[in-house]
Amino acid sequence: MAKVAVKKAVRKAAPKKVADPTWLVAVRAAEEKKALDIKVLDLTGVSSFTDYFVICTGSSSKQNQAISDEVAWRLKKLGELPLSVEGYQQADWVLTDYGDMVVHSLTPKARAYYDLERLWREGKPVEIPAEAPPAARKPAVRKAKPANAEAPAAG
Repeated sequence: MAKVAVKKAVRKAAPKKVADPTWLVAVRAAEEKKALDIKVLDLTGVSSFTDYFVICTGSSSKQNQAISDEVAWRLKKLGELPLSVEGYQQADWVLTDYGDMVVHSLTPKARAYYDLERLWREGKPVEIPAEAPPAARKPAVRKAKPANAEAPAAG
């Protein structure tokens, strides 16, 4: 009796979506709360205490608190908790340290005064990718009438 080779169907796993880096999650959270002039600096090899700074401007202390809260909420959903939060009560400059990333939310006056981008000018600016538009809804499929179809008789 001859052996017949049976080929088993192998189901390939769907490609997994690569998770956004934490700095990008923080950027999207800040955008959600209408932060202005968002910058990301790559401090790898420049700083011994963090890899990225996310720097943004809130128009008021209340907005800085809202930005900080949104960043914290989104990162908590990913299992990331801050090591420390500084300046939250006064909120002219809220600094949230996540270890590999530090998020700075400053009022315009504080941002101009401290000028973190100048202070950390050795850091490499990171290009923030444009946010992908929400998936467009598919239009309803309409059945086309055949070209030779007659119109119903008027009666």
